[in-house]
Amino acid sequence: MTPVPASLSERLAAIAQRLGLSGRAPRQVLERASQLHLPFQALSAPPESIWWDDALPLQRLVELPRDALSGPVQDDKQAARAALMGVVRTRRAAPAELDLRQVDGLPGSNPGLPPCARFEDYVAALPHRQVRIIGYKDFLKAIGHALPGFPGGAPVALQRAAWRGGRLFWAGDQHTEAFASAIAYARFRGLALSTQAERLDHELDPQALSALDQRYHVLAMPSQAWADAGFMGLLVETGIPYARLSLLRHAGAPEWLMLPKQDADATALGAGLRLAGAADVVAYLRGLPAPRRR
Repeated sequence: MTPVPASLSERLAAIAQRLGLSGRAPRQVLERASQLHLPFQALSAPPESIWWDDALPLQRLVELPRDALSGPVQDDKQAARAALMGVVRTRRAAPAELDLRQVDGLPGSNPGLPPCARFEDYVAALPHRQVRIIGYKDFLKAIGHALPGFPGGAPVALQRAAWRGGRLFWAGDQHTEAFASAIAYARFRGLALSTQAERLDHELDPQALSALDQRYHVLAMPSQAWADAGFMGLLVETGIPYARLSLLRHAGAPEWLMLPKQDADATALGAGLRLAGAADVVAYLRGLPAPRRR
């Protein structure tokens, strides 16, 4: 093992003492983990984007499937799942009158366009428009295509996430271009679009986050970690309990590593990974916009 500089050794000793790691094995885990060289990345703030799926889909924590987490021990996975499922709460607001000009979000993800912060950006960026609104009749046709029977009919389905700054997203799954074009035109012309709307609100629960932080290290791990001999050696040789969660479904996306703080080796690994550069997921979530007061 590469000798540890005295200053780092002293720092590791102080951390081990603070965490109550009295045994030799946890101290070795802490030291080895702190010297790992992995492509850790900071967790970025949610983007100013009209696309619902452009940000970390924290709303999936509300109803995690039983097989959502991976890891070698079923009990560890289920305990981690239970700790995560209270972190986000969802509430359905009663239908109420709303001017749809306040809506500035769409379902899904960016279909290969430049970043779009507003509907106006999206409409302007479309290479081949299928919806062109020249006058009022075109506007009525577009809004009627997206919302049949507007302004009557069923309430318009919307959703909002506190971590997205309260931006209102349309929850429809078809005719997004017609919807965005009509809203942009109404804003430009000053046309009211009042109708009944129902909304799902997604919020982080501060108390649940604190409970999660008391029980687990939750760290953002790069995908390369699971092929790294040094990191995998720590997991396999010591039998450290852990669970993995992948919220983002694209290749190479970071995963959450959950290490129970009640286990000395797991606590040592979590602290060492933090020193090596792993982002603290709970600290990141605490820094996101908080629930609005009602």
